[in-house]
Amino acid sequence: MNQKAAFEAIAPNFGNSFTYQRFDRNNENGSRGWHYHPELELVYVHGGSGKRQIGSHVSYFREGDLILIGANLPHCGFTDKLTGNKSETLVQMKPDFLGSDFFKIPEMKNIQNLFEVAKGGIAFSGRTKVMVGEKMEILEYQTDFQRLLSILNILNLLATSEDMQLLNAEGFSMETEVKDNDRINTVFNHVKTHFREDIALEHMADMTNMTVPSFCRYFKKITNKTFTKFVNEYRLVHASKLLAEQPISITEVCYESGFNNFSHFNKSFKDFTGQNPSQYRNQLKAVLN
Repeated sequence: MNQKAAFEAIAPNFGNSFTYQRFDRNNENGSRGWHYHPELELVYVHGGSGKRQIGSHVSYFREGDLILIGANLPHCGFTDKLTGNKSETLVQMKPDFLGSDFFKIPEMKNIQNLFEVAKGGIAFSGRTKVMVGEKMEILEYQTDFQRLLSILNILNLLATSEDMQLLNAEGFSMETEVKDNDRINTVFNHVKTHFREDIALEHMADMTNMTVPSFCRYFKKITNKTFTKFVNEYRLVHASKLLAEQPISITEVCYESGFNNFSHFNKSFKDFTGQNPSQYRNQLKAVLN
């Protein structure tokens, strides 16, 4: 199935310059497929574990997450029924949501730099995740004006934090036409749906109306990864998720993640995580106990 990429149109509530949303078990976030929008997005996932899929970066998060995603950077939703999180808080804003010159004043220099770095996606951990997460949850009880001041305060805390990891450190170039966003999202969504199967380069080239060499060059130029490496990383992150969450054998994890050779899976997993699958699972058990 050829999934059309989703451009998500975000309209702030009447009288607001930003969008604030809160989701929980009774009100789930429906944005699960790969999508993009011109707004920056700050997401706090309170507890739980799941996949973090931003640009060409895919990884597994535990004990919640705090992420800042740059404008037009493709990403997936972070929570579903299986994530086990208590809630998810989202703030979305255009880079110039307070006017074209506001972030150019000297006091906003750190935040302006943060927006630039966020083009590759940033995950925050440690004390920053806890402190900012609490501030984001309090937004629910504030007036619009209080929320605006809180968001500026949060952005300043993030801009001066050392607990940050750039997710697409090798680069992700989407400063091209919107049709490229649609094209790369179509590719990402196909991988998301079919990663357990064999994905032929010829099929991906046909799907994007390219020759195989053109598709390979195009994918590498935008993501700074080969298509094969991206699919393998997607499978390995899924394997990490299964090892952490499902009481199934490592052989079953291998085949459930799209690998058809157990020794290749073992070697790839160790190269990717630094541990073989059984060490990874045992370490998780020790941490949980």
